Amino acid sequence: MVHTTSSFQMMDRRQFLNHASLLTAAALLPTSGCSMSDQPQFKMGYQLFSVREDMAREPIDTLRKLTLMGYEDFEIYGFDADANKIYGHSPTDFRKVLDDLNITTTSGHFGFHPFLDKPLAELDRYVDQCIDCAKALGMPYITWPWMAPEQRSLETFKRLPEMLNRIGERVSAAGLGFAYHNHDFEFVEYDGQTGYDIILRETDPNLVKLQIDMYWVMHSAKQTPKELIASQPGRFVMWHIKDMHKLSRDYTELGNGSINYVEVLPDPTLSGLEYYYLEQGGNYTHNAMQSAKDSADFFKEQLQRFL
Repeated sequence: MVHTTSSFQMMDRRQFLNHASLLTAAALLPTSGCSMSDQPQFKMGYQLFSVREDMAREPIDTLRKLTLMGYEDFEIYGFDADANKIYGHSPTDFRKVLDDLNITTTSGHFGFHPFLDKPLAELDRYVDQCIDCAKALGMPYITWPWMAPEQRSLETFKRLPEMLNRIGERVSAAGLGFAYHNHDFEFVEYDGQTGYDIILRETDPNLVKLQIDMYWVMHSAKQTPKELIASQPGRFVMWHIKDMHKLSRDYTELGNGSINYVEVLPDPTLSGLEYYYLEQGGNYTHNAMQSAKDSADFFKEQLQRFL
């Protein structure tokens, strides 16, 4: 086929205009790290400790009500390893509840801290029980959530990384992920360093991921969530999002407090974000379930567009 010079010029012009249109559209995209997609990339999650009394009374009805608020994914707590029960059900039976409601659980807070002072064989046995529970629930992450007040010392933080790496290696070998969840006590300084500094520095990023609780970071850390994530990109695979009361600095419903999450939310891609959970551990304006709804409504209206 023979092309004339004018046909080539026309094709070049058309390609130029198309290319210019793409560049213009790209320039109009938001420059922040957060997505502005019409369709959320992540399911709206909730930490079930926020409604612990309701879950203790009527777990299935509570989950059903939470789904009507728009929650699709949950983080569990309270696994009874001795009885192999979660909320009074075997993990297999509880999975059926989740499937019937068309919801998921993607992380669980498990009670690891008592094993800080127990033989390693007991720790390994408990980790295996957690793994079995997680697999039965179809849950990709197992999370270390807490330490008792008497355990919060520099000595503990020096011992902790080896234990976290050990758990992470066992969980990883089972095809699951392991993460550490912060509170405020990790940000207490000991001779110029914090417990969190030690965890970040001395745990293996491939074995120990991080679940950042943004409330506690804003409450007690010198760094912001964005700064912490920038220091260890790709490692903060889960977020906890809750607000801080303007006067008491206690928990409160999203939108009722002092944390401006439009400014605070980090770049989910830089973070390595896979799952997030709204949370309110107490200080409910009315009751736990109403707080769950109020936070869901605010999140969907003001913040979900970023995720």
